[in-house]
Amino acid sequence: MEANTRNTGRLPAAFLTPGSSSFLDFLSDHSPELLPGNRSLPPVRGAVEAPHGTTIVAATFAGGVVLAGDRRATMGNVIAQRDIEKVFPADEYSAVGIAGTAGLAVEMVKLFQLELEHFEKVEGTQLSLEGKANRLSTMIRGNLGMALQGLAVVPLFAGWDVDREKGRIFSYDVTGGRSEERGFAATGSGSVFARGALKKLYRAGLTEEQAVTLVVQALYDAADDDSATGGPDLARRIYPVVTVVSDEGFRRLTDAEASETARAIHERRLEEPDGPRASLL
Repeated sequence: MEANTRNTGRLPAAFLTPGSSSFLDFLSDHSPELLPGNRSLPPVRGAVEAPHGTTIVAATFAGGVVLAGDRRATMGNVIAQRDIEKVFPADEYSAVGIAGTAGLAVEMVKLFQLELEHFEKVEGTQLSLEGKANRLSTMIRGNLGMALQGLAVVPLFAGWDVDREKGRIFSYDVTGGRSEERGFAATGSGSVFARGALKKLYRAGLTEEQAVTLVVQALYDAADDDSATGGPDLARRIYPVVTVVSDEGFRRLTDAEASETARAIHERRLEEPDGPRASLL
């Protein structure tokens, strides 16, 4: 982006010229090298070792949607971080959880937050939830080159649809392909086990409290079978990040609230290690 060489304190002309309401398009036109997907890696042999975030789960309830993630990041067979943050607010009525290469994923989330904020400032209104999901899909597709080199980012997006007045969940693949999930979803290395728990325990009409318990149960099951997913760490007081999005907006459960749910589940698991049973019929 061309600098203002006269030192007048004015912004460069690019900032003052009317154009697209997409910050991503603006960056693509004026500083494309700043986009994560436009960076090139030096030649390497074998897989690129970088910290990876793992399991993210989501479930809808009668008044919104819950999005949660464990706190472990791994690098190969090593635990790279025990208390990583994987779930973030996208804007007032939506949230995004990250799985995949942690550094690129966090950078993509920050760019996505800026994209939504830029649109709102330019247009004077928020994107629809569907529009937000599409913008994220475009950003993931732009990272395809990195993904093919082993640095994939596969988020889970959820939010409150103001127009339809309900919570909705969107999942993605590494090419940016978007799918709307019904009721619940999971992504990341432990998603197979988390999804199995969600499938057996989810039911329509859950309360917020029940939905929170459900996603923490699913994360617990994922940690039980997937070494890259971290369960509640009672000794270090590290608990899953649990967020709720409803018609009142985005809210993250406090550590006290998250620990209460995690500890209650842990106590119950001492009696039933494999977790609650779903009925046969």
